[in-house]
Amino acid sequence: MAWRSCFVLLGLTRQGVLRSSAKEGSRWHFTIQQRCGFKKATRKPESKRVVPEEPGPPHTESSEAAIQRRTPAPQWDQQAPSGPPRAFGRLFRPLVFTVGFTGCAFGSAAIWQYESLKSRVQSYFDEIRADWLEKLQPQKRGDVRKEVNQWWNNLSDGQKTVTGIIAANAIVFCCWRVPSLQRSMIRYFTSNPTSKTLCSPMLLSTFSHFSFFHLAANMYVLWSFSSSAVSMLGREQFMAVYLSAGVISTFVSYVSKMATGRFGPSLGASGAIMAILAAVCTKMPEAKLAIIFLPMFTFTAANALKAIVAMDTAGLVLGWKFFDHAAHLGGAMFGIWYVLFGHELIWKNREPFVKIWHNFRTRGGPGRGGDQGGAM
Repeated sequence: MAWRSCFVLLGLTRQGVLRSSAKEGSRWHFTIQQRCGFKKATRKPESKRVVPEEPGPPHTESSEAAIQRRTPAPQWDQQAPSGPPRAFGRLFRPLVFTVGFTGCAFGSAAIWQYESLKSRVQSYFDEIRADWLEKLQPQKRGDVRKEVNQWWNNLSDGQKTVTGIIAANAIVFCCWRVPSLQRSMIRYFTSNPTSKTLCSPMLLSTFSHFSFFHLAANMYVLWSFSSSAVSMLGREQFMAVYLSAGVISTFVSYVSKMATGRFGPSLGASGAIMAILAAVCTKMPEAKLAIIFLPMFTFTAANALKAIVAMDTAGLVLGWKFFDHAAHLGGAMFGIWYVLFGHELIWKNREPFVKIWHNFRTRGGPGRGGDQGGAM
């Protein structure tokens, strides 16, 4: 199968954080951090003396109101790690959160699949009844609801699955445009191992994009690979892999930042998307891919995956700062591992858990009395 997917490396920009304004952003964070430090160490009259020495555009004391408006946002993420050595102990809670969330994601996916299979027969009869009613009372021509339903029904299962993910990313992108939400967005929707909030941003930053190009590129790649990934994994397993990969890639980013001392906030869905891409390329290595802007050049999925992993490895070793290469590699390694080993270890061993849920539904559910519990 040949895909016209946006397999460009530009699309896989996990967590470049506010890199669309990278030059201003990094200067802004550093400047504010320096100001906060000087304010704690000296009194107000002395702070006027040191302001011109800070990097970035010169600020005068008359602009103090503007500085105060911008100060709260970066304070959440620009704190130095505690302790003389790098405080790897701060990673204990993120590690527990990663393991716990991954288990909950796959457990929820197993329950979701069970409930979907159970309701499939009822849904079949509901569809027959709906078709019969539509024939008796046909909808008006040009009805918007009918057109939306037709568009939705023409989508593949994979495209239907990722539509909700794309909508969530679009909503978060709009929230970045609201000035009053900036402090909350930086605290909860960017991941940084030196931040006061460590765990929830590991998931929420996966749905967060500040740049429109970053959002568009990532969502196009996700849309392009969604049909193949969902047909290979099923929608329930796909969602478990996607969400788990987002958290795992962020944890790998935390470890890398603590080890190298290159701190800074990150955001973006590329870690999770890299896991899906790597899973598809590992499962179908001979599939042909093409770059969206150069459709005449094609290459195999295996070669494309090798090139991306090599680029991110070089970026991590050489300290390139435009992308979060550690998160990319974490997502890719998880996707490869899951296809080769994880599916057998996790998904195919879900039966005992599903039996527990089945017994709970049949024996302990409302209106289901007695000891008449069925077996799977």
